[in-house]
Amino acid sequence: MHDTIVWSTPLRTRFRGLDTRDGMLIRGDAGWGELSPFWDYDDAESATWLRAAREAADTGWPAPVRDTVPVNVTVPAVEPEQARAIVLASGGCRTAKIKVAQRLPGGDVEPLSTEQARVEAVRSAFDELLADDDGPGSPSEPPADRTGEPASATARRPGARIRIDANGGWSLDEALRRLPVLDRAAGGDGRSGSTHGLEYVEQPCASVEDLAAVRRAQHVPVAADESIRRAEDPLRVVRLEAADVVVLKVAPLGGVRACLDLAEQVGLPVVVSSALESSVGLAAGVALAAALPDLPHACGLATAQLLVHDVVAAPLLPVDGAIPVRRPSPDPAALARATAPRDVADRWRARYHRLAQVLDTADAVGSAAG
Repeated sequence: MHDTIVWSTPLRTRFRGLDTRDGMLIRGDAGWGELSPFWDYDDAESATWLRAAREAADTGWPAPVRDTVPVNVTVPAVEPEQARAIVLASGGCRTAKIKVAQRLPGGDVEPLSTEQARVEAVRSAFDELLADDDGPGSPSEPPADRTGEPASATARRPGARIRIDANGGWSLDEALRRLPVLDRAAGGDGRSGSTHGLEYVEQPCASVEDLAAVRRAQHVPVAADESIRRAEDPLRVVRLEAADVVVLKVAPLGGVRACLDLAEQVGLPVVVSSALESSVGLAAGVALAAALPDLPHACGLATAQLLVHDVVAAPLLPVDGAIPVRRPSPDPAALARATAPRDVADRWRARYHRLAQVLDTADAVGSAAG
């Protein structure tokens, strides 16, 4: 039996429809793991999160091939001024992932103008961050554009990247209408292969078929997230040529080793992202990113910035745009600040026992079949 601790914390900004985040820490011979599937996931889907937590607690992870992991700052669906402030306080991140396609109370997708203003605010923040390197007379002084005005630092320098994440919230028509506008808002010039504009759009539509259609119809690269981690057949994305990049999340996919195996099968560039875990859970994502043979893109692992409280003394936060590869353990003082209410703790303990039964049954069936 594992030792367990339930934690809970408010979020700094409403994210994914949540104002608080909670989960369970699990200790085994190899250290601490985390179990924190969202409450709208059923037991069958949540059991893979327990598999990942058991791997962390009982087995540990493969050896890293790098010491740090470059990360993006995550910008929720907030007003432009807050989006700008988040980037400026990001710990040196030079890549931003901006949430778009948010649902309004009536069920409609937020207006394109709202998304555009958010992207432009992030681009403005990057321009400010890069301005010190581009002052008058410096080797990288901004070249003039066709109007004679200095070009945007974000548009000019490949070191600043902007990506957007729709979480499958657009229809195909909405994606094709909105992407050119948002690409220009990010500094794009409408050309395929440009280093300006959007680095990629993550999960613009829900279905793999629509992802493939988006990819064929316009030039912004497409990343698949939900079509990988919530699909019965994640390789369908490859067969339909629906993505340029795949997003892997350790807990929903069953562990670091499972993700490494899937990355090898997919054969596309990988971005490792979090599932809004504490730093104990984030460490698994960092371990995956550190073990991948190639890591061409910044990873979405800087989400400890979204938590008011963490469960460790030194959270996994970016320094100069990267997170060091390390494995923090729970800290008593930090846990005291992140204590879960009794009813939340009771729900997690009941859920843990249900998921253990689901996972053990599945493993027994698999062993018998094998």
